[in-house]
Amino acid sequence: MIEALFNQPSYVATRKMMDATALRHAAIASNLAHIETPNYKRIDVAPNFAAELRTAVGTQDTNRIASVQPSLVEDSTATSATKDGNNVQLETELMSLNENTVAHALETQLASGTLLKLRLAITGRNA
Repeated sequence: MIEALFNQPSYVATRKMMDATALRHAAIASNLAHIETPNYKRIDVAPNFAAELRTAVGTQDTNRIASVQPSLVEDSTATSATKDGNNVQLETELMSLNENTVAHALETQLASGTLLKLRLAITGRNA
């Protein structure tokens, strides 16, 4: 029963999305820490992660979903607005931080729903 609950494709995908938002948070923190470092290039989660995860979720194969790993790469779309070669922009990072925080909160609620089902099965009560 417990293994079946935690091996559902939706739960495994939610955990992967949480991994990605945690990694993106670390990338944003690094970008902000290096906002004045000459020639620093902005990093973010690889853009192909979302597509790979979407494809894996479409198969409903939990092993395939679990094998998709987020990674950090240099953001090739970011352009330098300063002469020092640094392409980190404070406004962009703060917006990304807010979006990432909301996404992580949603993912946490989705994962919590699964845990509440387990609690209900064990105790017979919702709360």
